[in-house]
Amino acid sequence: MPEVIFPGPEGRLEGRYHPQKDRDAPIAIVLHPHPQFGGTMNNRVVYNLHYAFYNLGFTVLRFNFRGVGRSQGEYDQGIGELADAASALDYLQSMNQNAKHCWVAGFSFGAWIGMQLLMRRPEVTGFISVAPPANMYDFSFLAPCPASGLIINGAADRVAPPKDTVNLVNKLHEQKGITITHTQIEGAGHFFEDDEAHMKPMISEVSDYVKRRLTESTR
Repeated sequence: MPEVIFPGPEGRLEGRYHPQKDRDAPIAIVLHPHPQFGGTMNNRVVYNLHYAFYNLGFTVLRFNFRGVGRSQGEYDQGIGELADAASALDYLQSMNQNAKHCWVAGFSFGAWIGMQLLMRRPEVTGFISVAPPANMYDFSFLAPCPASGLIINGAADRVAPPKDTVNLVNKLHEQKGITITHTQIEGAGHFFEDDEAHMKPMISEVSDYVKRRLTESTR
């Protein structure tokens, strides 16, 4: 999988880009967890999400936010990271101008950034938010949420407690014209530590959801 360097708002950003042979393939970007708590594009959840999308026929880009790995700049409280994500999407779109579907997936802090990106980019047709930290960040900007998506979390998550995720989902359920699907993985913590019991079921739920959405014509 080619390593790529592309321009971001604060200098270069480092990514992994995985193109399909099909020029019309759908595209997806995957956003990593908090840079100040060891989050990188090689996080296990991010890596597995990347391959889940690739195996469904997507051209996929994951990348390091500013100040992580070989990406230039420094942590910017989420504001700069959102600008990084927009640059990553620009880069991905510039390479795949025929893509009919555009998805954003994020884990933890990356889920928060991903849902903000959704608000700014009407071309995004679907999203995956894994363990969104609704207890730490304000998600009230999702009014209205412009696209349908899947929110998935661990039932034993101590970092982003399930009750806060449920509150977020309930708020989004009240909005018309979109469908928010919510799934909890029994016994899983924030990082879906156990491959067999937690990670595989989570990725399987994501794959099934995306596959189903690609066969539907609605947003």
